[in-house]
Amino acid sequence: MSLLRVLVDGEALPTEEAIAFWKRFSVWMDEHPGDLAGFAETEGLTSVVPEMHSGAPVLVASRTTPQKPYTSAPKKKR
Repeated sequence: MSLLRVLVDGEALPTEEAIAFWKRFSVWMDEHPGDLAGFAETEGLTSVVPEMHSGAPVLVASRTTPQKPYTSAPKKKR
């Protein structure tokens, strides 16, 4: 099982905070499909983008980077 990771402005959230963030994200996306910007706003952020890093899901969030349209998660090696 891979860790649920969240990066906010390049800094990883502690594991427990990341798990809670992912749970809130999942609930939001179930209720508001594709509304990444709406979720970001509820978290006090400007954007949230799901990505794949070395085969593991990561939510990449920012307080300053504008929200991108919802697409397939980019894959990155890290």
